[in-house]
Amino acid sequence: MSSRFLLSLIGVVAGLLAARAFFPGLPLRGKSRQLSRAQAALGSAGVLGLTFHCGAMFFRRTVALLPGTDAVSDDIRALGATSMMWYLAPALFVVLALRSQHPVAVASAALALTAVGITMYDGGSLQIHLITIFVSVLALGAIVATLVLPPPLHRPAVDTQITARG
Repeated sequence: MSSRFLLSLIGVVAGLLAARAFFPGLPLRGKSRQLSRAQAALGSAGVLGLTFHCGAMFFRRTVALLPGTDAVSDDIRALGATSMMWYLAPALFVVLALRSQHPVAVASAALALTAVGITMYDGGSLQIHLITIFVSVLALGAIVATLVLPPPLHRPAVDTQITARG
């Protein structure tokens, strides 16, 4: 993976997320759903896991700077069952985090992440895999930019007022 590819990917995601500041129609009213704190945490863990997996595959020396990651990185690069689990778990976390969004968005996220997994483990060309990663990140970024509302900043106050039943 080249630096140009990575910077393009980061730029596209940043552009999609920045679009929310420039287009008052985003997120889409009536279609967007707020994430719970648990969903946001699960989605964040999933994105971090997928980023680690990608880093282990394409940025070995950078990931090696993280203490204790050598064995896991080697397992991921071996593309065996352990690598598959290190991909599948965070991919599922991302899809589960989006489960309250529009069904088409959830299905699109699942399909995009499945396509990345297939192109990673089918022995096909790296070029196809990188294109699939780009399209998948674009799809996930679009879902977040157009539909996902962040969790509430503050916990709602508990209503302690007792009401009389008539």
